This record gives sequence, structure tokens and C-alpha cells, in this order.
Amino acid sequence: MGRAYSLDLREHVVAAVAAGESCRQVAATFRVSVASVVKWSQRARATGSPAAKPLLGRRAWVLVEERDWLLRRVAVQPDITLRALAAELLERGVKVSYYAVWHFFEREGISFKKACTPANSLGPKSPGDGHGESAVKADLIPLASCSSTRPGPRPT
Repeated sequence: MGRAYSLDLREHVVAAVAAGESCRQVAATFRVSVASVVKWSQRARATGSPAAKPLLGRRAWVLVEERDWLLRRVAVQPDITLRALAAELLERGVKVSYYAVWHFFEREGISFKKACTPANSLGPKSPGDGHGESAVKADLIPLASCSSTRPGPRPT
């Protein structure tokens, strides 16, 4: 979010409008939008000053009060999903989005990444060499190519 225009500029703009210039002329002269000229003039008439409204600052995180419960909950069940945590928080009376829970754990340095499955455990297995090892049957895996390795059309 950008900064507010200076009070000095706002006062000059409002003074020019009060002197009888049109909002469009003042906006062109001071290189601000017509909407700003109108809003500043209205604010000056309503409050006596065209000063910017005070910025509210950052909102407090909703989950700060639930920090200890969330960390204990993840310690008890590390494979719990963020959506399940959001549902449990709703049962506790705290309505938050999935992303609020995600941002909370991101700030805490905790990530919920899926465990990688080794490639050799994906295909069908057959008995190996008799020593308890298993191997993927080569004839059961279809030979295919992806779009980046697929051969192009044959020349005619």
C-alpha cells in the first residue's frame, strides 16, 4: 500500500477548489486524480481538515491465542491436514480459513510436505531372485513418452 499524499498538497488542492476552480482544473494543475480532489474537498468540509485518515496498522493474528493448542495438536498427530485443523478450530469456536492456518504454520517454521514415495514401490512386483528382493516386471510397465520426448510427425 502506498503512502498518503502530504497534508501540504492536500491543503493547497482544497484551497484552489475553495477559490472557485473546478475539480478537473485543480486535478490537472496538481497532477492528482479528480477523485482525490473531490474526496479531499468533502473531507475538509466535513471535518475541517483534508488530512488523511490514520492507518489502522496490521490486524492481530487470529490464531495467536490458539498457538499452544495448535502446536500440541500437531505434535500429537503430525500427519494431520491443514483443512482438518481448520475444522477442529471451528469446533473450538475459531472460524479461520485454510490459508490462515497455513500462514500460521509458515510463521512457526513448520511445513506440511507430502512424503516422497520411492519410484521402485510404484509398479507391480514379482518375486525377485529368491533372496526376498522384488523387482518391477519390465513387461508390465507400458512404454510411453511424454509430450517433451514424443517424436514429431514424420515427414511426408
